Amino acid sequence: MKRRAFLGAAIATDYLVRLVQPPQAGMDGAGSQVSERALRCGEQAVVRVGHDVAGAIAPVQDNMSAVLALCYYGHREDLPGLKLALSHAGAAWFELSTNSPARVRRLHDALAAQKVHLLDAPVSGGASGAKSGKLAIWVGGDRAIYDRYLSVLRKIGDQPLYVGAIGAGTVAKLAHNTASFALHAALAEVFTLGVKGGVEPLALFRALRQGASGRKRPFDRLAENFLPRKYDPANFSLRLAHKDATLALELAREVGVPMQFGQLALEELSRAMQRGWAERDFRVSLTLQEERAGVQVHIPEDKLRPALEE
Repeated sequence: MKRRAFLGAAIATDYLVRLVQPPQAGMDGAGSQVSERALRCGEQAVVRVGHDVAGAIAPVQDNMSAVLALCYYGHREDLPGLKLALSHAGAAWFELSTNSPARVRRLHDALAAQKVHLLDAPVSGGASGAKSGKLAIWVGGDRAIYDRYLSVLRKIGDQPLYVGAIGAGTVAKLAHNTASFALHAALAEVFTLGVKGGVEPLALFRALRQGASGRKRPFDRLAENFLPRKYDPANFSLRLAHKDATLALELAREVGVPMQFGQLALEELSRAMQRGWAERDFRVSLTLQEERAGVQVHIPEDKLRPALEE
């Protein structure tokens, strides 16, 4: 029987192990069919476990086909014990934690020389998602290896997705989390503006959820204009957006609320106005970032529709 080992250091480890294979009476850790045991390598003990990872895997090494890991810290790829253990195991390594894409690619190349497959597979959903099994798993690496172990990935997350070559899963995770952090920071600004402007917090929350941005998932709204590059005719003109943003910043000054993100948004709308785009959809201003980055983001509508239905 092919075996899988789970190495973990994060809070979600216990939940993930139980999802892969619920514990059974008399079993150590997570049962014997899918995951032989949970091998924890706490964040404070990385060096010690790193040097002994071969020994840690040894009890479950025979016929091992895959290792799922949530303990990838620092310069872990420089620890020879990890490479040695995987080399002996002949395993596919799914790295579930979030790290540097460059570091993931270096480790991938080092292991590939030993005919060992590494796939970056960071997860999104937190401890609650790990507990319920509602996790996104974004995978980069060899598509054939991903397909081979897709059933294993589905044991721990309901939405595994092959994103692309090695490192692509990590890039997607970093992009997602940065969007989340920026969105939360911007929402903190508008809530302090609304409350200090005289609106009761619950009433403000209910009002914002009813608006155009509150009724739809934020990433889904990108499919309306930005991703298909549809800015004419305008759903909401740049001229009106600039007017509203200006009024909001005036209110912020009146009530004494700092608006760093709001100011950045107004400046971007102002730059778009200077291009003569006043009557185009305000989201045409997003193309200014494409210009700065030197890349164009575009998805044809016929490919967007199936993605929105997933």
